[in-house]
Amino acid sequence: MIIPVKTSQGGYNIVLERGALKKADEYLDLNRKVLVVTDSKVPEIYAKEVASRCREGHIVTIKEGEASKNIETFKEVLAALVEHSFTRTDCVVAVGGGVVGDLSGFVAASFMRGIDFYNIPTTVLSQVDSSIGGKTAIDFMGIKNIVGAFYPPKVVIIDPDTLKTLDQRQISNGLAEAVKMAATSDSELFELFEKEDAFKNIDTVINKALLIKKSVVEEDEKEAGLRKILNFGHTLAHAIESVNDMQNLYHGECVSLGMLAMCSEEVRERLEKVLKSLKLPTELDYSAEALLEACRHDKKTAGDSITVVYVEKIGKFELKTMKFSEYEEMIRQVLKR
Repeated sequence: MIIPVKTSQGGYNIVLERGALKKADEYLDLNRKVLVVTDSKVPEIYAKEVASRCREGHIVTIKEGEASKNIETFKEVLAALVEHSFTRTDCVVAVGGGVVGDLSGFVAASFMRGIDFYNIPTTVLSQVDSSIGGKTAIDFMGIKNIVGAFYPPKVVIIDPDTLKTLDQRQISNGLAEAVKMAATSDSELFELFEKEDAFKNIDTVINKALLIKKSVVEEDEKEAGLRKILNFGHTLAHAIESVNDMQNLYHGECVSLGMLAMCSEEVRERLEKVLKSLKLPTELDYSAEALLEACRHDKKTAGDSITVVYVEKIGKFELKTMKFSEYEEMIRQVLKR
């Protein structure tokens, strides 16, 4: 299945197909120098499969985890491009999860003012969310995604077969982002989570989540308005990641917790049941003061106000700008539960 995404620069295709990784050269222009960026947790065979189909492929393997999305690793990947004499006609291919995709995309955006970038996400989280939309970034001074660029990929290949090496926790971690999109935009997808086995229907979930994100990013490529709905639960999630030092909880698990604070009681009741069925956390055990201090550094905070995505009914959302004191009260109420 080919899902086209329109952008101000023309657009790109998402290839959703089992087995697509093994024929990457049919979808990507690999007849040139290619830097394949992966991480230490991704099965080596995935990057090697892509590199074997390049005219000249070089693999850089970074340490797995959010902690690698930093300026030092950014410099390491840039150095590989320089050392192998890459030019503007060459490209970067990310093979891995969101960290690899964000970092590699920012490298491609920065090197020689921009070279071609392809993304092959291999986790549920990156397949349903971070690989689409053109956001690239690194973390800096403890603040998530604060340095980056909007830089759309040329092609995204999503091969659900790459998910077979993931454990259930990683799959659930990614499904949290699909639940997020269903809660704000697709009541039918949310009902699928309530009534069916999401794990057995993973291809359908990925497809429906992709269509939601495609629709959003086409209308609002650079997060000037509608795209902010993709931040449902993310302000608190990023704060939890900061306080948690990104060690004990995955991103999707933090998003699960963040969503519970930004919805009505009716939605929260349904949301909790879905999250529990996916074995995602529903209780916060953090210092309110530490979390709120981290929230003040969020990009969506302006002065003493903050803009959040609030879900009153499943499938619908509203963007609320409120005093930070109001937001604080909502967070504290959830923490007391």
